[in-house]
Amino acid sequence: MTEQATATEAGMEQVTKEKLMADLSAVIADAEELLRATANQTGERVAAARAKAEESLKAAKARLLEEQAAMAVKTKAAAKAADEYVRAHPWQAAGIAAVVGLVVGILAARR
Repeated sequence: MTEQATATEAGMEQVTKEKLMADLSAVIADAEELLRATANQTGERVAAARAKAEESLKAAKARLLEEQAAMAVKTKAAAKAADEYVRAHPWQAAGIAAVVGLVVGILAARR
């Protein structure tokens, strides 16, 4: 039972990370758009703010790329573990797939 709870928590953490990465990507894109729109603005304060924003964007992009790479590694590991389980327990995997298909079918028929 604790394995299921751990798997559920890991799945929720994965969804949260994916949402955070999507939100961060949107913020980066918006900030870049803002920087392009204010490129012709002059003034010492504007230049300083632009420089700081560009630096922050570079750091955010680097962090986002690191997280995406880490997520890809975890996804590959999960896929490999699932593949190994299915190869080791083919009948159990078929039974699980049948139950999941039945549940999805019932839920789809209710709507």
